[in-house]
Amino acid sequence: MSSATTDQAASTELHNIIGGVATPTVDGRTSPVVDPSTGQTYATAPVSSAQDVDAALRAAAAAFPGWRDTTPAERQLALLRIADAIESRADEFVAVESRNTGKPLALAASDEVPPCVDQLRFFAGAARILEGASAGEYMAGHTSWIRREPVGVVGQVTPWNYPLMMAVWKIAPAIAAGNAVVLKPSDTTPASTLLLAQVANEFLPPGVLNVVCGDRDTGRALVEHAIPAMVSITGSVRAGMEVAGSASRDVKRVHLELGGKAPVVVFADADLAAAAEGIAAAGFYNAGQDCTAATRVLVHASVHDDFVAALAEQARGTRTGRPDEDVAYGAVNNAGQLDRVLGFLDRLPDHATILAGGHRQGDVGYFHEATVVDGLRQEDEAVQQEIFGPVITVQTFRDEAEAIALANGVQYGLSSSVWTADHGTAMRMSRALDFGVVWINTHIPFVAEMPHGGFKHSGYGKDLSMYGFEDYTRIKHVMSAIG
Repeated sequence: MSSATTDQAASTELHNIIGGVATPTVDGRTSPVVDPSTGQTYATAPVSSAQDVDAALRAAAAAFPGWRDTTPAERQLALLRIADAIESRADEFVAVESRNTGKPLALAASDEVPPCVDQLRFFAGAARILEGASAGEYMAGHTSWIRREPVGVVGQVTPWNYPLMMAVWKIAPAIAAGNAVVLKPSDTTPASTLLLAQVANEFLPPGVLNVVCGDRDTGRALVEHAIPAMVSITGSVRAGMEVAGSASRDVKRVHLELGGKAPVVVFADADLAAAAEGIAAAGFYNAGQDCTAATRVLVHASVHDDFVAALAEQARGTRTGRPDEDVAYGAVNNAGQLDRVLGFLDRLPDHATILAGGHRQGDVGYFHEATVVDGLRQEDEAVQQEIFGPVITVQTFRDEAEAIALANGVQYGLSSSVWTADHGTAMRMSRALDFGVVWINTHIPFVAEMPHGGFKHSGYGKDLSMYGFEDYTRIKHVMSAIG
């Protein structure tokens, strides 16, 4: 894999946002930020040290008491203003996010910025409707009631696949609940998160939202610091386990949204053409770099041949390319991730067959063809491990019981889908699948009102919805003697 080169004409220097101010690191260390569609460095970002993290956390701690004591209406208004500002500057956010990630401009404009605005508005409303148990006299002469309070300072870490949207998923509920935040974006995609923080700080008191860029050591310093009462991460299982272990030593609350390996169960009575089209769209979307992607197909043996033919045809018609082209998805995020995808395909067992794709596309940028691999077995690496690329695997099953066993037979438990014309089948499968989300005859849509989160090695805690909002609060029982 060729190393990234530098686009001198477009190089930009990015800075942390601490206490509402663009702040260079103490030691001046930086790392390159690469445009995945060209492989060229277009910016440098800070590599924050423990000193930089400490400064950000102290700014958050100083801001927290004042923000905690604001009314829900005041927090709602701030989030609504942030949402309006992003909406008014949508073209700027689209351009930054596209260069950040290599995503097609059209998809960033239609599928990412509008949901971010909607999610901010949802949590703005949520700030004013937090509910609790009713007050009552559970002991004679005493009245008890419940307070829901912000947790305090929250440390957050976001991934590179949806940097802007994942930042919104983290900061919106935390800030709406009255917490102060220090967020570390991925070292490969910091630009849109920093732009979000710049816009948000126009409407928030200094220190409520801070962003520190950096590497794994930066994230480790954030998690291990004494100030955060809670840490929240969206990332790999490895990273989540490390965060949970570090946080446990200080008994911090932990919120984890980790990897996935979504089973996509296609029964013989499904509309095969519609299923192939929907699964290809949900499997190759964002170059398959989505923990919920429809990348592990289980199809009934009686319709296997017809279905894989339709799926392979969909893959061959799915185009990838530069952000300004009319394509279904853009580049893989970075050179290391492209190598990972190619490595999975290089190590396929002899019994597997690549029906479509299977290769890197071109030698500029990190593009990979839409790929379908048939003939895999449950124990195969490509079935058990998250590839996180535009690769859909196919297995067969003979009855419902086998479908359930194969679907649940992985370490992940984030999302799944069932494709069938039979209501009873759909209901039984939705009960039996050990995943936090089950879609029926669709795959990958999200709405702000419904929770997202998994089981097993996919983590715990919820994003989106009132469940996600409540995760950033603590419960206090208050009892008063009334005579």
